[in-house]
Amino acid sequence: MALGALPDYPWDLMTPYRERAAVHPDGVVDLSIGSPVDETPAVIREALSAATDAHAYPQTVGTPELRRAIVEWFERRRGVVGTGLGERNVLPTIGSKELVALLPMMLGVGEGDVVVHPRAAYPTYAIGAAIAGADALASDDPAEWPAETKLVWLNSPGNPDGRVLDVDELRAAQTRARELGATIVSDECYAELGWDAPWNDERVPSILDPRVSGENRSGTLAVYSLSKQSNMAGYRAAFVVGCGLLIEQLTNVRKHAGLMLPAPLQAAMVAALGDDAHVAEQKERYRARRDVLLPALEAAGFRIDRSEAGLYLWATEGRDAWESIGRLADLGIVAGPGHFYGDHYPEHVRLSLTATDERVAAAARRLAASVA
Repeated sequence: MALGALPDYPWDLMTPYRERAAVHPDGVVDLSIGSPVDETPAVIREALSAATDAHAYPQTVGTPELRRAIVEWFERRRGVVGTGLGERNVLPTIGSKELVALLPMMLGVGEGDVVVHPRAAYPTYAIGAAIAGADALASDDPAEWPAETKLVWLNSPGNPDGRVLDVDELRAAQTRARELGATIVSDECYAELGWDAPWNDERVPSILDPRVSGENRSGTLAVYSLSKQSNMAGYRAAFVVGCGLLIEQLTNVRKHAGLMLPAPLQAAMVAALGDDAHVAEQKERYRARRDVLLPALEAAGFRIDRSEAGLYLWATEGRDAWESIGRLADLGIVAGPGHFYGDHYPEHVRLSLTATDERVAAAARRLAASVA
């Protein structure tokens, strides 16, 4: 299996637009990448500090405390109760992006195989297929998935579009994947950030939810990251949960490759997973910013599609995304063009909620002034 050819890093194309935005007299408002700007909660930083005497190699599988914390969190926050989920079903990872990029290779996917991912998609799903030498297919319809499919990626809530898959949609995808003998993986990193009905009141469902999978996790994995809900992007703290046989296979590969999460970070994750208060506080920060930015975009001529959950607003003016990116850059606002998220949404732009209250308010004022 040879490494497939990789495209140039797409965000490099944003350089001239960032330069245009940077000359705005009131400074740039960066709503592009989605990197957290708020402080990492003290309970997490204190746990990290207390664990810095880390003289021994960490465990690839994670400490017993971390594994228990992940299981308990899935029960408490994701509704995965009564399914027999245990410590053998979890594995910490060095952030979620490295897992997404390397998972096809670690599962033995290769030439002639197909990796399915959403139509509006985080680009690393396709990059992972390329690394493994497989073919990527953008499709949201299980009926379209070909016999050669070996890995299916779901993303709910979606990046960039904020789409939530309900229980019936998750079950249909899992059923089709099993018909094909494919592994199905649900990237659920934004599950705590539900906005519009019904997700403002109901829990965003996991593919491991008993209404979806019952007690049968065969061929099924869920991926989660603490980057957004706990402002731990710099910690690279994530985990994968699900089928015990797949977790065993991934663990063996990661042991041989030395892919292990530093011990102090494992302690910080335990603290983060055990404290729901800071997650609720962070969600309210994002809600307040969304309540400012969304109507400002609509008043400025953008239509917001999906975006019922997650960290982004998926917006369009009905023209090529690069034209919208240019308009926003002239207002000192940096967003992401839909071209970066596949071939199906060339007129959309993605705007993140990860800017300070002051910068989001500045963006809203500039949008209003642009149509005054």
